[in-house]
Amino acid sequence: MARLGNMYGPDATFLGVPAADLSDPASYAHAGAVIIGAPYDGGTSHRPGARFGPQAIRLTDYLPHDGSRPHLALGVDPLVELGVVDAGDVEMPAGEIEASMTRLEAAVQQVAATGALPVVLGGDHTIAWPDITGVARHVGWGRVSVIHFDAHADTGNTQFGSLIGHGTPMRRLIESGAARGDRFLQVGLRGYWPDPPTLAWMAEQGMRSFEMTEVVARGLDACLTEAMEIATTDCDGVFLSVDVDVVDPGAAPGTGTPEPGGLSARQLLDAVRRIAMEVSLAGVDVVEVSPPYDTAEVTAFLANRIVLEALSGVAWRRCPREDAPDPAWPLLDPRRRR
Repeated sequence: MARLGNMYGPDATFLGVPAADLSDPASYAHAGAVIIGAPYDGGTSHRPGARFGPQAIRLTDYLPHDGSRPHLALGVDPLVELGVVDAGDVEMPAGEIEASMTRLEAAVQQVAATGALPVVLGGDHTIAWPDITGVARHVGWGRVSVIHFDAHADTGNTQFGSLIGHGTPMRRLIESGAARGDRFLQVGLRGYWPDPPTLAWMAEQGMRSFEMTEVVARGLDACLTEAMEIATTDCDGVFLSVDVDVVDPGAAPGTGTPEPGGLSARQLLDAVRRIAMEVSLAGVDVVEVSPPYDTAEVTAFLANRIVLEALSGVAWRRCPREDAPDPAWPLLDPRRRR
């Protein structure tokens, strides 16, 4: 799978990290994390444009693209300490659904097999199906739990008569056995979908959904604690899937299916960082950034920082140092490393 570069724009890497080529194992042999672009929006049900998401996530920043981002609170530079590289985009033409999904699954599996963390930049949420499947083929079929931030459950049986779309990937994963329903944790659901039959199917699978009403009533930290306890029981790795529409559209307008009343940007960044620090992540994707609907690039900025918070948490967990700062927030106490 030779390096394509970026399908929609100049071949720039994530914040200037070194480029890698999946056809050249030496180019990512020492990487702790590999960025993969998935520029696909053929599964959108409303506003398109997420095919331009990977480019926006890579480029949107006011700091130099120098491949370095020291984290103030954690005292790590995830891009440097993890040796992050960017493999460019997988070739995913919108009209070639099955071929696109197959190529992405193969790329993710190839990266995961090296021990590096695959970090996939979407694209619409259809890509979670091949992303998590690719990780499961390495970690173990049914051995990957999923923590899924989203306004929507994405558990529909079909979408406009098709089994493949951004409203169906979680159902496909559970039906295939790649991920277990009782190890599928969803945070931030709200609005007016799914319908009762779909909710009944979710209950039958043992899925656990933390709807926004519960998040508000109990507090996000309590919900995350429960979610991580479930996710780390009888599984061998956790996949973190983040749809930016989990955030209130006032802070993330550039997305295909905005739903009012979501998390704040600050809540999501703190949650992603906490999860990356406390559990062993086997894969990450960040999806549904649609630049044509963005305002002053605020959604792309947020998505960029979601990736950085995830990588920073992973770096803090994997690369403990005696001289790490002791942040004021108890969650970030270095003694919590394990």
